[in-house]
Amino acid sequence: MDWGTELWFEVLERHTQWGLDLLDRYVKFVKERTEVEQAYAKQLRSLVKKYMPKRPGKDDPESKFSQQQSFVQILQEVNDFAGQRELVAENLSVHVCLELAKYSQEVKQERKMHFQEGRRAQQQLESGFKQLENSKRKFERDCREAEKAAQTAERLDQDINATKADVEKAKQQAHLRSHMAEESKNEYAAQLQRFNRDQAHFYFSQMPQIFNKLQDMDERRATHLGAGYRLLSEAELQVVPIIAKCLEGMKVAADAVDAKNDSQVLIELHKSGFARPGDVEFEDFSQPMNRVPSDSSLGTPSDGRPELRGPGRSRAKRWPFSKKNKTVVTEDFSHLPPEQQRKRLQQQLEERNRELQKEIDQREALKKMKDVYEKTPQMGDPASLEPQITETLNNIERLKLEVQKYEAWLAEAESRVLSNRGDTLGRHTRPPDPPASAPPDSSSNSNNGSQDNKESSEEPPSEEGQDAPIYTEFDEDFEEEPASPIGHCVAIYHFEGSSEGTISMAEGEDLSLMEEDKGDGWTRVRRKQGGEGYVPTSYLRVTLN
Repeated sequence: MDWGTELWFEVLERHTQWGLDLLDRYVKFVKERTEVEQAYAKQLRSLVKKYMPKRPGKDDPESKFSQQQSFVQILQEVNDFAGQRELVAENLSVHVCLELAKYSQEVKQERKMHFQEGRRAQQQLESGFKQLENSKRKFERDCREAEKAAQTAERLDQDINATKADVEKAKQQAHLRSHMAEESKNEYAAQLQRFNRDQAHFYFSQMPQIFNKLQDMDERRATHLGAGYRLLSEAELQVVPIIAKCLEGMKVAADAVDAKNDSQVLIELHKSGFARPGDVEFEDFSQPMNRVPSDSSLGTPSDGRPELRGPGRSRAKRWPFSKKNKTVVTEDFSHLPPEQQRKRLQQQLEERNRELQKEIDQREALKKMKDVYEKTPQMGDPASLEPQITETLNNIERLKLEVQKYEAWLAEAESRVLSNRGDTLGRHTRPPDPPASAPPDSSSNSNNGSQDNKESSEEPPSEEGQDAPIYTEFDEDFEEEPASPIGHCVAIYHFEGSSEGTISMAEGEDLSLMEEDKGDGWTRVRRKQGGEGYVPTSYLRVTLN
């Protein structure tokens, strides 16, 4: 069954027009869908840009936390996801909107051509029908006139008053009319035969062919429209694997959040190195005298100089939750806590050493170039390099002075950190869960004055169980029976243990880990050749058992 034998003109005209309208509506739908995807991708990119950290990762301390790293990774995955939405919009625009819009114009032209061909054939058939009608009317008119002429001739022939000439004339007229009617009859029969042949050709051959062409055109249009429907889903399926990777990346970022590690990172970033204050001593104002402040007080001057106390005077205390005061930034970072000062000085020293090495390499390169110019003058003038060599030498001297300056500041900062470490261990008991080599816990001593602690640390404990601090000097820790190592570590840098309680180590030396860092930046280790002590945690690469 096909359109040429089963359908009629008006139905085909409405249906083909509806098909073209549907094609145009789908193109418009995809175009608006593309605009939605582009706007969605643009908003996602703007959102990512809004929440992406502004500072570079190396300058942002927050970038060291796994939470921040995961958030940045999620933002990057969202940005990649936005790129896939843009790709979907581009594919839909190119392969659907443009292609189908172009094909729609072609189908409209083809439809117009087929209908014009059908209208021309119909006009030809209508012209033949008009000719048939004219010949039919002429035949009818000639027959009436022939009949009338015959009646007139018969009436005159029977009329006795009519002359012979009149009768002959009437007979000749009747014969002429009869001949004309016969010719009209033959012409009408021929015209009718011709029209029937043209009509049969029009309805059984010409129009069915045109209708079949319209059917083929409409089926091709429907096929292209179906392919356009398929492209809508294929554009999505094409980016599904990458979008799945983006979502998997977000999941990996979520699993990468390590709360314990972030806590350790916070310690490494901001551990202060401050010595914890000891107990506040009782000051007897009933005896007028100059008193020397205790080293254990919160506001004790670090140099231990006596401070006159009088009514209404009090020493400043370093409260953990005090209001932030405006600090003056100094070149030696003395405005920072001891541990932070040491870290910043180490960073500055490393930067100056890198710059110094760079300048030295540049000086060597300039010297070699100068030698080449001296040996081969046509390659260049050696004197032209003198300004650069002089500038490089000046930079080297300047950087050497800065390195010496930072080394002196760093040594002073490290000694201050070690001093705070010794003060803390000399004044306070250990935190809970002491190591096996430590003496029994004597926490009941915490209520005694710090002066009593100092006195008791110089005397052996009495048989009655007199309270005494756990640590008085660093080396007292190691007079006990050696404990088992809890891991091992490797020295990353050389360290000279010049302060009491510390131990020296060489770069690359293997050490036994005896006690982890408790948050003050120091780790207790044991050397293979004997001897235990504290070394900076940042100088070690630690592996626990």
